[in-house]
Amino acid sequence: RSAAQRGADLRYDLEITLEEAANGMTAQLRIPRLEGCETCKGSGSAPGTQPENCQTCGGTGQVRYQQGFFSVARTCHVCRGAGRVIKTPCTDCSGAGRVERERQMEVKVPAGVETGSRLRVQGEGEAGTHGGPPGDLYVVIHVAEHEQFERQGSNLYEAVPITFAQAALGSDLMVKTLDGEEKLKIPMGTQTGTVFRLKGKGMPALGGRGRGDLFVSVTVITPTTLTREQRRLLEQLAEVENKDLEDKGLVDKVRDIFG
Repeated sequence: RSAAQRGADLRYDLEITLEEAANGMTAQLRIPRLEGCETCKGSGSAPGTQPENCQTCGGTGQVRYQQGFFSVARTCHVCRGAGRVIKTPCTDCSGAGRVERERQMEVKVPAGVETGSRLRVQGEGEAGTHGGPPGDLYVVIHVAEHEQFERQGSNLYEAVPITFAQAALGSDLMVKTLDGEEKLKIPMGTQTGTVFRLKGKGMPALGGRGRGDLFVSVTVITPTTLTREQRRLLEQLAEVENKDLEDKGLVDKVRDIFG
């Protein structure tokens, strides 16, 4: 007689935002799957009847043939290996013992997941056959790309533009983090490509083991159009730069003009 067979595992692909991956969330899923027929309790036989042993294989699910000196066993073609036949099939499942239904469920997504993370939900796969246990459901996470941040592991990377005056004179810049805006101090003389680190402002590690950092890369933007006042000030700066003043550095000159 064939043994009970475990149900198939199922896969569900779930797309979430970076913010949801950072904070964790509860996802509402709708899963189409094969479930045990409630009418026949998975037996496949109409209520009040029972499957009968297959007369062809004697309930073993296999038929033996003699080929010379060898005995060869093959799957019974009548019961297809089940070892039993259903004389009166259940009308709801047509004798299959399982019916296709849509299962609604909640799945908790922990903070720190990333693309490719798999969440196993035990027993939420398809129903087994011949009294076998159900399979499992595997939820595969896909974190959507973010317009502001790029993620590498637990760290986040952000590119921020600053003006020439901010770079030369220094300034306090408000930058976006997952927790809201954070003040970033831009020192005098900052160059394009300078990277600042905001510790603990990245993604939480899966399992609650700390948190990554946020790295902010600045780009000094050169204006393509100037107002009359901006042009006048920059022309003054150009004149000052061309003078050989021994007692002042370039940063001091910029501060005099723009300050």
